[in-house]
Amino acid sequence: MSAEAKLSRRAFASTLAMLALPQTRALAQGFAGLSSDAGDYAQVTPGRTFSFPADHAPHPDFRIEWWYLTANLVDSAGAAYGVQWTLFRQALQPGPQRQGWANQQIWMAHAAATRADTHRFSQTFARGGVGQAGVDIRPFRAWIDVWEMHGSTRSDPDTIAPLTLSAAAKDFSYDLQLDANRPLVLQGDHGYSKKSEYEQASYYYSQPFFKAAGRLTIDSKPIEVTGQAWMDREWSSEPLAADQTGWDWFALHLSSGDKLMLYRMRRKDGGSYISGSFISAEAETRQLAPTDVSMTPKDTIEIEGQTLPVQWQIAIPSLKLAIQSVPLNPRAWMGTSVSYWEGPISFHGSHTGVGYLELTGY
Repeated sequence: MSAEAKLSRRAFASTLAMLALPQTRALAQGFAGLSSDAGDYAQVTPGRTFSFPADHAPHPDFRIEWWYLTANLVDSAGAAYGVQWTLFRQALQPGPQRQGWANQQIWMAHAAATRADTHRFSQTFARGGVGQAGVDIRPFRAWIDVWEMHGSTRSDPDTIAPLTLSAAAKDFSYDLQLDANRPLVLQGDHGYSKKSEYEQASYYYSQPFFKAAGRLTIDSKPIEVTGQAWMDREWSSEPLAADQTGWDWFALHLSSGDKLMLYRMRRKDGGSYISGSFISAEAETRQLAPTDVSMTPKDTIEIEGQTLPVQWQIAIPSLKLAIQSVPLNPRAWMGTSVSYWEGPISFHGSHTGVGYLELTGY
């Protein structure tokens, strides 16, 4: 499998493209074309003005897009859990949107539930244009079949809250209520998020201040849970350079109420491009440059022939931050059609807290 085909969080796989394309073309294109030429798709450029709720909706002129939520949860006894809900969109071809089955959008979704002794996941697929999946904005609703992230008439476009989140698979399900009292955060340079030293970039904003409460069910055993959640919204047409193989992505909730987002885009030659943002508890954002951050992989685990760095040391001297992260479940492997590692973590050192880690392209 190619490096592009392995990438999952911010992309799709050739498997999905087979729903609409002959196999030879699907395998050549890959489901997202992360580092291939964007051709006639819309381009990401600096200086865009974001508008809500309009930007909560799909951007079909761009090749790839996602609505991505992770939650760190605990039950009444303090036991930790994690939840993931992700809806992906890809345009198979650029140009005006066609109707019905001729529509060129393909959708994929992943859901997962994690605790220390188990990791459950599921995936589903849909065609665009036939009402099987999509995103509305008045009120906000992102869905694929019965999996939903939806708001109400009282939802605030500037916080994208409150929301209800739900997914169900054969061995797990969850229903969560999400609320936030802080505005959305534009990542990177006012929403323009660079992914390499060159022109690769995405439009990217987050809601890292969700408070979550609801029910998580594993093996027909319901558990009442509360915690914190983080939603990422991102779209692009060519987010990776040709020499980049994958990424290591952190979304961290510090015990102080501050937030930290970091990513390391790995190159074939062993180098990397690092960026991120520090978000204060009052939602004031500071962009972090590659020279600000040190991300060092530590202990690894072997899963399905892949060596994955599931423990990390992170240092940001300007913030007096030096932490070590550990996974809740080291075997939080998403064995979907596009395989990757994604799971809840905790961290200690100069700061403490919880968050999520994603590893792709290994």
